Amino acid sequence: MSSGRTRGFALIELLITVAILAVLAGSAMSFIDLSVQRGKEQDLRAALRDIRQAIDAYKAASDARRIARAADETGYPRALTELTDGVTDMTSVKGAKIYFLRRLPRDPFADPALPADQTWGLRSYASPPDDPQPGRDIYDVYSLSPQRGLNGQAYRNW
Repeated sequence: MSSGRTRGFALIELLITVAILAVLAGSAMSFIDLSVQRGKEQDLRAALRDIRQAIDAYKAASDARRIARAADETGYPRALTELTDGVTDMTSVKGAKIYFLRRLPRDPFADPALPADQTWGLRSYASPPDDPQPGRDIYDVYSLSPQRGLNGQAYRNW
């Protein structure tokens, strides 16, 4: 009474199942990569915003004569470390310091072995926006990453 058919999977069924699982695993990996990149982009946006706000606060304190500066200086910080190390408050009798950042954020796309202040490109007040160059002060920061974001823009233009 045996019909000649055996129970179980045929080789072709098994191959189709493995192929479907491979396609699903590949799409899951690309989704994970996309999710990781999106997370790094959010970190980059937050870091740029925090540093730029600190630079603006430093400039405002300088304009309010709370920070000593020479007549030929712009009032922007000379180094990113001034934002975290603090500067002497000229209006304080005790010589207290003004701090603009608790810690300097890192560029999430930079080499993790580099110190945080070396992960950023620096633009001085004297350099044009389309060709940012370092100088005597720090007017702005940008990412040194050659990659492009999910929106198609290079990270250095954010």
